[in-house]
Amino acid sequence: METNILLENGTNELEVLEFKLNHNHYGINVAKIREILTYQPVTPIPNSDPSVEGIFMPRDAMITVINLKNCLAMPDDGQTEGLFIITNFNKLNIAFHVDEVIGIHRVSWADIIEPDATINIDDTGVSTGIIKMEDKLVIILDFEKIVTDISPETGLKVSDIETLGERERSESPIIIAEDSPLLSKLITDCLQKAGYTNLNVNPNGKEAWDKLRQFKADGTIHENAQCIITDIEMPIMDGHRLTKLVKEDDELKQIPLIIFSSLVNDEMRRKGEALGADAQLTKPEIGKLVAAVDDLIENSAAAKRG
Repeated sequence: METNILLENGTNELEVLEFKLNHNHYGINVAKIREILTYQPVTPIPNSDPSVEGIFMPRDAMITVINLKNCLAMPDDGQTEGLFIITNFNKLNIAFHVDEVIGIHRVSWADIIEPDATINIDDTGVSTGIIKMEDKLVIILDFEKIVTDISPETGLKVSDIETLGERERSESPIIIAEDSPLLSKLITDCLQKAGYTNLNVNPNGKEAWDKLRQFKADGTIHENAQCIITDIEMPIMDGHRLTKLVKEDDELKQIPLIIFSSLVNDEMRRKGEALGADAQLTKPEIGKLVAAVDDLIENSAAAKRG
């Protein structure tokens, strides 16, 4: 999908596609979108989740269609019109049925309001941020959570951790930046099962960056940060901006940094490489995340000894 908006690496900006459902305004990160198509007839799948309208095959690729109104418990008249926003994340191609597309906005993560506990209650909320635009509020939806709620096996492959077997306990300190409470808990649980117990978890890149700067000022970087794991999409400061700041700092750039995100496709991988990320993995691959942490921490320690 061509947007003609040039986003430089690590500027803490994103493009948001605004769309409507029942006159309400919502948003999705353009980086997730492959294309937008007018509504096409779909083939229903027996015994599927109520939010799954069915499947269709544009250009010989089978794509599952999800009814967003159903996911958001909104009235739905079963309309056979509107648009399909076809997305790609977590190595999945999914179409979301919406009423209308408004346009694309370039915004800073710093201007995105982070939902509080009154909006995202008990990890059940599906909003990752809110943008105030003139006389309206645009709610950015957590599409990963929507899909995972429909099909849990599309989320983190927690079972991969069980195959690691018994492991020695490690006190190597790891900084984590992840805004989703659910994913943050899953990641920390998996790392703890893998033996990593010294975890410093942050809900966005800004809080992780502030802690890293404090460790640097205190002269305690090695004692508090031997690896960084960051998501890309986060309010206030995103993972690419955090990566840029870390890798441009003469002291902090030695810390191995892993981008762990549903958005790691070819384009995002090139951006991460340009910013200096030491590894990049897509979110289902929690087993590979542990392997990457093992290797990077060991290689970093060996380099210091060497």
